Amino acid sequence: MVDAGCLGEPFPPHPAFAGARVASGTANLAKEPAMSREVCEQALLLGVSLACQAADEGIKALGTGDMGIANTTPSTALFCAFLGLAPEVATGPGTGLSAEGVRRKAEVVRRALALHRDVLASGDALGILAALGGLEIACLAGLILGAAANRLPVAVDGFISTAAYVAARGLAPAVADYAVLSHASAEPGYAAIMKALGAAPILDLGLRLGEGTGAALALVLMRAGANVFNQMATFAAAGVSDKEAE
Repeated sequence: MVDAGCLGEPFPPHPAFAGARVASGTANLAKEPAMSREVCEQALLLGVSLACQAADEGIKALGTGDMGIANTTPSTALFCAFLGLAPEVATGPGTGLSAEGVRRKAEVVRRALALHRDVLASGDALGILAALGGLEIACLAGLILGAAANRLPVAVDGFISTAAYVAARGLAPAVADYAVLSHASAEPGYAAIMKALGAAPILDLGLRLGEGTGAALALVLMRAGANVFNQMATFAAAGVSDKEAE
């Protein structure tokens, strides 16, 4: 577990914690940049370092996941910024907003996009992530970048992690060759996001959790696929006669 940037005092040390907190919370993305470029870069590098550590330990594939509240809002803003989606298309209820709450949420995203329109127009992927993202999203984006740098496949979990993937792809398009979108988020905007990416997740089980649940399931299928590709016998090796020989 990684505390990339929880608000409040740091947690006591624990053997299950990896990495170190970059900052304590982010700013209001509808009023100012969520992070400075420097802080955003530190969060990215934290994720990269975790991927490199995993590669050094001999791990052959990675999965992403997050735990957070309200982080569908920065994720939605990132989808709109990187994929050109309208806020009303990409915005959903998250952890249970009413229809009026979804409308207000979409308006917050719209204000954020308007406020940061100059950086969006510049196409500066790091600037966009700093303006609209969260520390956990930046850390996940770094993990995806680090996976690609180490030639490791990475299962991308759900709505928040897909926003991190979109940001990572904006920084280095080659990450698409290493990322597997694990499962279809139940957020209403996810179908439009997949259409914009020209992609499809490998599972659609109605999952609403992030937290790596879909990635954990997808990794099993990824391993099975690799085993079939590498170990399944050919007709010749299995001694199967062809039709003409009969």
